[in-house]
Amino acid sequence: MDVKQAYAQWAEQYDTNLNKTRDLEAISLRKTLRGSGFNSCLEIGCGTGKNTQWLAETTTQLTAVDLSEEMLDRAKEKVQASQVQFMVADITKPWDFCTQTYDLVTFSLVLEHIEDLHSIFKKVAQVTNPGARVYVGELHPFRQYRGSKARFETEGGTSVVTCFTHHFSEFAGAAAEAGFVIERVNEFFDEDDRTGVPRILALLFRKRKI
Repeated sequence: MDVKQAYAQWAEQYDTNLNKTRDLEAISLRKTLRGSGFNSCLEIGCGTGKNTQWLAETTTQLTAVDLSEEMLDRAKEKVQASQVQFMVADITKPWDFCTQTYDLVTFSLVLEHIEDLHSIFKKVAQVTNPGARVYVGELHPFRQYRGSKARFETEGGTSVVTCFTHHFSEFAGAAAEAGFVIERVNEFFDEDDRTGVPRILALLFRKRKI
């Protein structure tokens, strides 16, 4: 199903459905960025705001972006901090929603819906300061290899959102081409059981200083 259409339908039940991927990615972001502070943050894929409030507490200015107006409506109900600006935008198009540069950019369960990672990281490079961090939290490729995709139940059955499988080397290559180096890699497991298949791949990149 088309990504925008899918999340418009999913928004009503997104926060209440059992969703281990959603919940574990929230833990991933907090653990990866814990103890850090940033002057400005660009949150790509803020959804219903599961990470927005936490990010707002770590930065003085936060731009929270999502493709779905319906998801953003729910985020706005949760988060009313004065330093947060919500924007509807399609990140595959020019990033006209950016009117400044950022110290942190986060992607939470977003890049699985994007086919061309290189174009996205190039845009990130254009809107970030030297030394900026980029956090990526995604459904682990190991899960994707087994056929796992973003999906939700409706009265008409299961809706599967359009997704693309990205190998770790694709993330690393696209980031390096845009001037970012890997600072940290982590994997998160259900119930922290590291004998199983990891659910979330967490990557933290740092922009090279000129």
